[in-house]
Amino acid sequence: MDWSRGTIIGRGSYAVVSSATSDSGDIFAVKSADLSLSHSLQKEQRILSVLSHPYIVGYIGHDITMENHELVYNLLMELLPGGSLADEILRRGRLEESVIGYYTRQILEGLNYIHSIGISHCDIKGENILIGEDGVKISDFGCAKLGQEEVDQPIAGTPMFMAPETACGKEQGFPSDIWALGCTIIEMATGRPPWLNMTDPVSVLYKIAFSGELPVIPDYLSCKARDFVSKCLSRDPKERWTATELLRHPFMDVEFGKVSVNVKLPWNSPTSILDEGVWSGTVEEEEEVSENLAGECSSSPADRIRRLCLFSRQPPPPPDWRREESWFIIRDHNST
Repeated sequence: MDWSRGTIIGRGSYAVVSSATSDSGDIFAVKSADLSLSHSLQKEQRILSVLSHPYIVGYIGHDITMENHELVYNLLMELLPGGSLADEILRRGRLEESVIGYYTRQILEGLNYIHSIGISHCDIKGENILIGEDGVKISDFGCAKLGQEEVDQPIAGTPMFMAPETACGKEQGFPSDIWALGCTIIEMATGRPPWLNMTDPVSVLYKIAFSGELPVIPDYLSCKARDFVSKCLSRDPKERWTATELLRHPFMDVEFGKVSVNVKLPWNSPTSILDEGVWSGTVEEEEEVSENLAGECSSSPADRIRRLCLFSRQPPPPPDWRREESWFIIRDHNST
């Protein structure tokens, strides 16, 4: 498929995310990294390519391109119109319980699906949940584990959302995803991270692993909602409810109306990193992304630096899709 790269809309720990358009006019997201540094991205592609579910971000394809004399690995996936759940929390603050229930049920359906085929996501949080016209979808499988073959894989993910058994380095699997779901519900309900007044990664991990404490469940949630979250946040992973069990919880029996989404092409990243810091950054060795990719949406080095400095505080304006100069040709029919 021939396609053109548009504006950079996000940066992750190992890749840059851009909007893109195909020759047929379809618009999608492209997650790109230097080929030599694309191990995590290729792993994400392998996992995403075998998934097909309404609440998992859609896989389109992958390829390798030559850009500014450098080989670039690209993962092509659907672009959802509402940004990430973390972006929505930043915009709205605390979400209403009806909205929380609506999103939680869909996240849980997605988790139940991947768990049923042996995949642990290992980095569930608001930033990795994307909002579309019909609800939310789980994205960013760069930390995911596939079955028992990866049981000894190093611990990865986001400290603030790690389960106790993961924080102390023992194990990371399906129950860890459920703990992270509970933390994400608290994030939605409070508009804040699940552990307050924590800024140091080591302190966060130590507190989660050894303090014996639990994130505070807001008392203004209903009894059903609080009980649901408590079933996610058992410190003993063996006592934590599974995704299948949680789908049968009374909180999931409540009729939640469809949440209205203002559908437009956003500046938000499909793997939003607008909130930087310990509670949102993944525990991975951050790979350097080529300046060739980082510089494509600016006209000068000074402008690139200015955008980088302001990125988490002042989002760039939406791209003007009508202007041809906004696009960069990756392939054309005349290329050899």
